[in-house]
Amino acid sequence: MTAVIAALAVILAASAASGAAAGATFRPPAIKHVWVIMLENESAGYTFSAAGRSQAPYLTRTLPAMGALLTNYYATGHASADNYVAMVSGQAGNLPLNADCANYSAFHAIASRSFGTWTEYGQLAGEGCVFPADVPTLAGQLDSHGDSWREYAQDMGIDARRDGTVMTKLGPACGHPPLGGSDPTDSSSPANDSYATRHNPFMYFQSIIGARTLCDTHVLSLAPLAPDLQRAAATPSYSFITPNTCNDGHDWPTCHDGTPGRLPRVDAFLKQWIPRIIGSPAYRSGLIIISFDESGLVGDAGACCGEVDSVGYGDPSHPNINEPGLYGPGGGRVGAVLLSPFIRPGTISTRDYNHYSQLRSIEDIFGLPHLGDARQPQVQSFGPDVYTRAAG
Repeated sequence: MTAVIAALAVILAASAASGAAAGATFRPPAIKHVWVIMLENESAGYTFSAAGRSQAPYLTRTLPAMGALLTNYYATGHASADNYVAMVSGQAGNLPLNADCANYSAFHAIASRSFGTWTEYGQLAGEGCVFPADVPTLAGQLDSHGDSWREYAQDMGIDARRDGTVMTKLGPACGHPPLGGSDPTDSSSPANDSYATRHNPFMYFQSIIGARTLCDTHVLSLAPLAPDLQRAAATPSYSFITPNTCNDGHDWPTCHDGTPGRLPRVDAFLKQWIPRIIGSPAYRSGLIIISFDESGLVGDAGACCGEVDSVGYGDPSHPNINEPGLYGPGGGRVGAVLLSPFIRPGTISTRDYNHYSQLRSIEDIFGLPHLGDARQPQVQSFGPDVYTRAAG
């Protein structure tokens, strides 16, 4: 019996090693265009429950039947800004980011005795909201690689004084408060303007807001999205779509205009835009990622993929805050829906992923190195459990 158990252990170890090797050698399909649509403040346990399905059948039934449902996809923190920053840079949260940067403060680096200013996994030690120009971002990676990108932020520019936007030939652009000032979009919104800086991740990097032409041509309102979709050549390689705080499900039970909010508005927004993206020429080699920034459950700090609780200063992963998820290690299980010609309809993946996995996966698609916490060995890219269909 002992010999049998030993033999079985060898077989299982070999199988695990084979699986790890397969994961290490997996190459994503030939995706050329990625769209990320980020929604707000719902747990997977609610969104994909009977109650959630009744409120948002398009998101919870129709779209998973067309693509893949990632049941164990996690947010990395609370409240909003830290999650969005993580998605495009791999930088973990700090106290001001976890408080949504009501004061739009510059990040101040603080060297540690144990690791200096930069940690093993590319975290800049310190505190603040707007990272200095030497902190790399996915946007900068794409620019250097010759790939295009755009942020499409709904409602940005309706009130230029409130949003800090400028008017360009492409419309409102680069909306953010003055550095060091308060963020008016962090408080209650007027009925006709639900743009929130904290849901626009690119506004937290000096490399973007400090480059006027770059920001004005890449960080736009939602209006240019429809014409950009008409031709593959005009469609960015990477598009980040930020609905307003009504259509992303943030505002509930009613939106600022008095209409019902939460998941029904999410469903209406997706019904409007997903068919347009799927019908675009670029989608033939495309990937759509739909998820939530964080769980809406107070105190939900569920996490995966290397996130740990009370790590303390000096940890190689999170030097800036004891609990990167504010209440604990993460931002809760939120789930994700992915659509692509490279995904077999009805795919379900139970593998653990988080916002750093999203970043890592997009970097893999475009042949880019991994940034920040996307470099952690516990963080995995989307693999053959997600990409379940060959091209054509």
